[in-house]
Amino acid sequence: MPFNPIYLFELAMTCYFAAMIVSITELFRGTKTTSRLMLFFAGLGFALHTANMVARYMDPEGGYLPIASFHESAAFFSWCIVLLFFYLERRYKLGLLGSFIVPLVFLIMLSSSMLPRAIKPLHPLLQSSWFGIHIGLAFLGNAAFAMAFGIGVMYLIQERFVKSKHLGGLFKRLPNLQMLDEINYRLISIGFPLLTLAIITGAIWAENALGGYWRWDPKEVWSLITWLIYALILHVRLTSGWRGRKVAVLSILGFLAVLFTFFGVNLFINTTHTEFLK
Repeated sequence: MPFNPIYLFELAMTCYFAAMIVSITELFRGTKTTSRLMLFFAGLGFALHTANMVARYMDPEGGYLPIASFHESAAFFSWCIVLLFFYLERRYKLGLLGSFIVPLVFLIMLSSSMLPRAIKPLHPLLQSSWFGIHIGLAFLGNAAFAMAFGIGVMYLIQERFVKSKHLGGLFKRLPNLQMLDEINYRLISIGFPLLTLAIITGAIWAENALGGYWRWDPKEVWSLITWLIYALILHVRLTSGWRGRKVAVLSILGFLAVLFTFFGVNLFINTTHTEFLK
């Protein structure tokens, strides 16, 4: 009996669930032990998640980067978020960031688990290197926006502590406002060009596959709306000096647009993209 890659997916999701429970606990009673335990479970989940993607690629029906169905693309989205989370954790030692990011990862994985998981031959129109490049850039950019979302929520919480002069407990374990604002800006500065390139490569793929660069498909329209939101964030920061709370709120709204573009449009609106990913 051949090995079923879905077992690896289930184990990865279990580890992410354990990491989520520990990360929520860390908000209230954080210690070095809980932080290490959260990172251990998240790291183990990421390793199993990666193994699942490799196994799907190696499957006789596979042979392509597993991003060609709703289940695969949602799982790949969460994988990109965890990858970037560990990069930020290693570089900035943000501590409580996992408490805001790991629950998001688990929820995306949970939504992925509810979608059809069968490995199917790649749709002929998706058999293009442009498609893989387009999806890879899009989800890496969205992962950066997910991080900015978590940082934005942390900023609002820390700002509330500062204004209320409640300077104990969670306040001491959260990074300072200036650091959070700077990391938020850097993340959006990374995500925006990736999203821009994703839209451009998507247009090239569409021209090759469908005979037109832009079709005003709902997915394309909402991708453009998301792009405009992040373009606005960068514009007002560079030209008007917007910082802090305003940018944090916009980064949260921007990521809500990202989630709607992926989940809302894909699942509830009939588009050209959904026809290929079913």
